Amino acid sequence: MKIRIHYALYMLAASLIPTVASASEPMSEVINPTIPKKVKYAGVDVDLDRTDMWERLDRELTAMSYTHGNTLLTLKRANRYFPQLVPILEECGVPTDLVYLACIESSLNPTAVSPAKAAGLWQFMPSTAKEYGLEVNDNVDERYHPEKATRAACRYLKSAYAKYGNWESAAASYNGGMGRISSELNSQLAQSSYDLYLTPETSRYMFRILAMKMIMENPRRYGYKLSSDQFYQPIACDTVRVDTTIVSWPQWAADHGISYLTLREANPWIRSKQLPNASRKTYIVNVPVKESLYRSSQPKQIYRKEWIND
Repeated sequence: MKIRIHYALYMLAASLIPTVASASEPMSEVINPTIPKKVKYAGVDVDLDRTDMWERLDRELTAMSYTHGNTLLTLKRANRYFPQLVPILEECGVPTDLVYLACIESSLNPTAVSPAKAAGLWQFMPSTAKEYGLEVNDNVDERYHPEKATRAACRYLKSAYAKYGNWESAAASYNGGMGRISSELNSQLAQSSYDLYLTPETSRYMFRILAMKMIMENPRRYGYKLSSDQFYQPIACDTVRVDTTIVSWPQWAADHGISYLTLREANPWIRSKQLPNASRKTYIVNVPVKESLYRSSQPKQIYRKEWIND
């Protein structure tokens, strides 16, 4: 009896579950992104007529177009960070298209940390960060400082460009290291990283950057529809110069009318609750303006009108 009752209940439940669409009921369309004949990067046309070049970009653009979560977050964060990062690239003489390298490295998450312990928007390893002038210790880690890390990345990229003479090889070296790229260019008798046989990650790297640029320049073409109120807004801040030891950052934050949480989010380079500073080094600390911390009162701005569907 129990078996018959259970079977009857099973059949009833099964009858309520929608069936898989039959051949006469087509499923939703899955649209492959269109790959152009060429794309422009850092002022140079990248010809995609070569089969491997076309297929490498097709792979990354297809994957990125349908990786909705990370791509959406990168788009929304770009509204906050591009106004800060792009002018630094311009000031340092680095093509602004290199900002998409940061998008690939961290999805524009300033506190991102990789399994290999690379950190920040530009994913510096500790040794490389120190080599390019960033302070890295238990109390201060400037890999998490958007401005200083961007300037360090510019120093690296300009050094790599001086060595290779093209930005694609400079970008590849950011992933694979200058030593590896230099060695492979020499041993494979090549002039550009586009022509190198490399590890899959490094081989894909420049094409991931190209795919991100294409999506960020016209997200609607790839199915991303956002309204202006869905983008993350820049946080306006006052700045305070600190050149003494801070015994308690939580108390410092309270004295300046903000929480310790707000202090850390506005200054991710702060890595502990205190700041030993025997050398009297000067640090610039951001103190967010109150109106900027609330959606109802923060100024609204959109970095690129092409991003919105309003």
